Order: sequence, then C-alpha cells, then structure tokens
Amino acid sequence: MKLTDRVLSLVVILAGFCSTLNAEVQTRRIAYEENGAQLEGVLAWDDSSDAARPGILVVHEWWGLNDYAENRARQLAELGYIAFALDMYGKGQITEHPQQAGEWSSQIRSNSEAWRSRAIAGLDILKAQPMVDQSKIAAIGYCFGGSTVLQLAYADAPVRGVVSFHGALVTPSESDTIDASVLVCHGASDSFVPPESVQEFEAAMQKVNADYQLISYGGARHAFTNPNAGSFGIENLKYDPLADSRSWDQMQLFLDEIFQNKQ
Repeated sequence: MKLTDRVLSLVVILAGFCSTLNAEVQTRRIAYEENGAQLEGVLAWDDSSDAARPGILVVHEWWGLNDYAENRARQLAELGYIAFALDMYGKGQITEHPQQAGEWSSQIRSNSEAWRSRAIAGLDILKAQPMVDQSKIAAIGYCFGGSTVLQLAYADAPVRGVVSFHGALVTPSESDTIDASVLVCHGASDSFVPPESVQEFEAAMQKVNADYQLISYGGARHAFTNPNAGSFGIENLKYDPLADSRSWDQMQLFLDEIFQNKQ
C-alpha cells in the first residue's frame, strides 16, 4: 500500500471514530392534539445511526410528563431504541401535589375508551417517526402510566408488548383481545395494589389466555423505580434501588424477546 493510500485510510478511520464520539442522544419536543386537548411529548433517539429501530412509548406517572419520564425516554434511546414520552394530561400540566395528580389521573381513568384514545394518540406520534421500525413497537409505563399501557394492550393497539412498572392492575374484559405480551413489575409491599388485586388481575388475564408475566419484588413499595419517590410525603411511595435495577434488566430481556421472537 502506498503512503498516500495509508494516509487516506487513516483519515477515513479517524473520521468514522470522531463521528461515533460526536453521536449522542437527541431530544425533540413534539406538539400534537387529541380530541381538542393540546398535548406535547418528548422524542428521544441516538443520532449515531439512521437505521430504523424499535420504538418504545413511555407513559408518565400521575404527576404528568416530568423530568423522570423524559429521563426514562433518554435511557431507552441510549439502549438503541427510539422513545417517545407521551403527554396524557395536556401541555405543561405537571404537578408535585398528590391531590392535583389524583384529580387529573382520575379524570382520565373515568372513561376507559377516552383513556385508551389518549394513549393511542401518543402511540401514533411514535409510529409516525421515520426512524421507527413499524413492526417492532412496545410501550412502558410507571404507576398511572403502568395502568395506561395495560389499557393499550387491552385495546389491541399495534404493540408487541407492554411493561407496567408499579402500576394499578386494571383488568381486561372478557371481550378484550390481547395479542401483546405483558410484563408487570410489581412491588410486593405496595399497599395501593394489595394481594387481592394481584389475584384478580391474574385470574382475568388467564381467562382471556393472555401472554403475561408478573414479577413481584419483595419489600418494594409503590413507585419503587423513582429516586424521588420519598419526597412526596406519602408513606407507601419509596424508592428501592435493587428493585429498580432488577426491573429495568427484566424489561430489557422482555423487549429482546418480543422483538426477536414474537411475530
């Protein structure tokens, strides 16, 4: 190889290396509308590749689309996914007050059809992104968001699977068709979701022959994945770093499985 050719090859290699170093997770806010409500979510992706990748919808806790939900979207982007953190309440509707959060979430929960429609509107935004592999889409959610992704599964939304982290275990009706795989990561000491609710959920899922997993983390309470859980003055809210780490690892195994094996 001539010296000039070697120099040229080195330049190409260094250019590729620098390009990789400069690649990072990008975010973009996307405004959208559903049934007259003005909403705004956050898209996150790693710009090191232009290839189509699986898409993950992220549904926030009952506090609204805050930094926690956005950070989860960024974490998913770091794993190589295209993530969209949707907005279930309305642009700017974020709170740290339990009473306000309860009012907003209860309003959404009061009508299952409207609840599902609001979540599907966010899913449509994710699907519309040209970087997303349309055949590989899933949804994850936390607390209120965990219940919301279960509703997506019950609505037979075009997702391969859903993951609920410490969500209330809403049950499907006998008429629901559930093609999506379901992973529930549950805190065994969560007083908001007592053993009776877990039993009712499992019985309902078995009745409709759903593909589901329920993993219970001993000693974990509600909101066990959120480092700020203890700051809201609610005894049942407590961060559990071990349960957080284990459930995140379990989610990754679940996503690998449904994207590689599920048709």
